[in-house]
Parts: sequence; C-alpha cells; structure tokens
Amino acid sequence: MLDSLKAVLVIVMQGYRRRQATRRLAGRLDASGMTPGSPTDYRCAVYFSDDPVNAYQIRQWYAPLVELSKVHPVVVLSRVPDTTNILLDECPLPVLHAPRIGDVESFMERQDVGLVLYVNQNLRNFQMIRFARPAHVFVSHGESDKSYMASNQLKAYDRVFVAGRAAVERLEGSLVDFDVAARAVLIGRPQTDTAYEAPDLPMDGRTTVLYAPTWEGDRPSMRYGSVSSHGPRLVEALLADRRFRVVYRPHPRSGVFDPAYGHDSERIAAMVEAANRADPEARHLVDVDTAFGWHLGRLDACISDVSAVALDWVSTGKPLVLTTPADPSVEVEPTPLSTVVPSIAAAESGDVVAVLDREMTSPHPGTAEVIEHYFGDTSPGAATRRFVEACDVLVRERSTVRL
Repeated sequence: MLDSLKAVLVIVMQGYRRRQATRRLAGRLDASGMTPGSPTDYRCAVYFSDDPVNAYQIRQWYAPLVELSKVHPVVVLSRVPDTTNILLDECPLPVLHAPRIGDVESFMERQDVGLVLYVNQNLRNFQMIRFARPAHVFVSHGESDKSYMASNQLKAYDRVFVAGRAAVERLEGSLVDFDVAARAVLIGRPQTDTAYEAPDLPMDGRTTVLYAPTWEGDRPSMRYGSVSSHGPRLVEALLADRRFRVVYRPHPRSGVFDPAYGHDSERIAAMVEAANRADPEARHLVDVDTAFGWHLGRLDACISDVSAVALDWVSTGKPLVLTTPADPSVEVEPTPLSTVVPSIAAAESGDVVAVLDREMTSPHPGTAEVIEHYFGDTSPGAATRRFVEACDVLVRERSTVRL
C-alpha cells in the first residue's frame, strides 16, 4: 500500500511540475516570438523529444551545431516543457517548443527543412521521421562499444553519422540488410574539438583520476554500469592513496531505472566528500555540474565502463582502465579498445591502484592505431569540418527534392 501511495505521489508531482513548466514556458515563448509559424528559414532541425535527465545528450552537440548554423540555419525542436525551459536558458541555437504533433506539422509546412538530426532513439522520433522530404540522420550522443550503437533501429534513418572504421565494422557485424557503405557517414567525434571550461583544481603534483561510470541501463543487455559492482571498493582504494585526487563523475541517468544503483552512486559521492573533510588539501571532486570534455585535457588518468567516456578518453593517449561488466547478461566481445587497455573485474576493484600504477609507468603500445580506427583524423577541427560538410551535402541534395 505504501509503495502504491508513493507511486501515485510521484505521478502527481510530475504532473504538477509539468504544468508549472508549461505556464512558465508560455510567457517565455510569447516574448521570444518562437512559434511553429516563425518566419526564419531553417534548413536544419535537431529533434529532441526527451526529459531533462537526458539533456546531456543534446548538450554535447551545441558547439558543432553552432558551426553548422554558420552554413545553414539550425533550430532545435523540443517537445517537453521542462526540457524546453532548460534549452532556452543554455542552448546557443534557436529553440522551438512543439509539444503537439500539430505544432511539428505547422513548423514543417512553413519551413524548407532539408535535414533533421537525432541524438537518441526516443520513441517519438518516429513522429518526425514520417516527413519524407528532409534527410533524417542519427548522430547519437557518443561513440562506444555498447550494443546500443548497432541497434536495428538505425534502419529507420536515411543516414547514420559514425565516428570511424570501428563503428562501420560494428554495423557490418550486427545488422542484416543494411547498406553500411551507403548509409554510414564517417565524421569523427566533433565534440572533442570543443574547449570546455574546467573547475579550478590545484596543480600540486597529485595524479588526478577520473572515475566516470555509466548508468545502470534499462535492460539486462545494457547493464554496463560499475557503480554498484566496482564503485565503492574502487573509490575507497583511490581515496586511501594520497598520491591521487579523485574526480567522481556519475552518469546523469544513474538510478533512473534502479533506485539502488542511484543510492550506491550517492554513497560514492558521500565517500568523496568525507575524504575532503578529512583532508581539505586533497580537493577531490564530485562533478555533476560541468559539461563533459574539460576532463580530457586536465586530468591524468581515467577509470570508466564500456561507454563513450572510455573512447573519448582513449583519444588522449593517457592511461585508461576499463571495468568488466559484472552482470553475465552483458555480452562483452573483444574490441580494438580492449586489446590495448587493461580491464578490472568487480572482485579485483580494490586492487585498482596497482593496475593504475602499471598503466602510468608502462603504457600499452598500439594506442595511436586504435585512436585512428575509432575516430579517424583527430587533428583539431577535423571532425567538426567533416560533420558540417556531411550535413551540407545532405541539405543540398534534399533542396532539389520535390514531392
């Protein structure tokens, strides 16, 4: 009975917050003039129909999209009031609130949109995909070896923008009747071209280690997260060694499907804060407010799960340790990444310092080849240029389509 009452209370509070967000949003939209009938001629749209917890998925595309907007006008179509309010606060691009499918239709009827980009696989993407004239492109929100990256759902899109040859091989090995050569476009990882503001951490000789686990997943095959299986012992070992400064960056979705996983994440954060109270000069950090990216240039080593963070980190050439998923439902196939970086099982997580020490003193050979295999040309700006050029080609192609 108590659980049922709690569930009802959660639903009521969600409805209340959504009504409040809608009322706040109405005034903001009236002031901005952004309505489905706005006169600006947008050629590219980013479709985002998700809740605030997933805003990180579009947030990492802001900088590449700004570069695209210098060639073709770009608008973000947001369907959820809470999310639209967030995007209006922070997104550097025009944001259109289109909660009803009629709003989307009104916008599309008045615009010459040649390209629609999708950063996730939200079910409501299919309300947008039904428009035949624009090219529909899945860009995802990270490059990783998760099974999500080779989902059969990719067949719904005209093109799939991928980082490099590793992604192409992943698609070729996983999808049936999908013309990878025609539909996969290699662009690299444009997000890593962006310089992000970093917090003020001391340069005092400590080795700063990022622990950035992924979330718990919404099904057994996606349980890559290490928070519950590895996290407490791993972080305890790092905090006990005064050579290290720990930056704990929990995934924004931690605990969404499994509250116990979220509680374990909070426990790890509490361990970090307690270590700071015991030794204020350590300046450990629980990082929940910054955009991911500054870590790549500022921190010294990383411990991560099978995730986009791991692949972004390997592009730095700095020491990386992968966790081995503890759930046997997760199929972990050998990958180019796993051949050059060590992995640590849950039972060994307390020995992480020894693993890190080996990596700091004897890095694995072949990392440069793996970086090229996953990302292609990683010289500054190269991926952003490929992204903009690939979008431009599709917009121009669709400008000649008459239906």
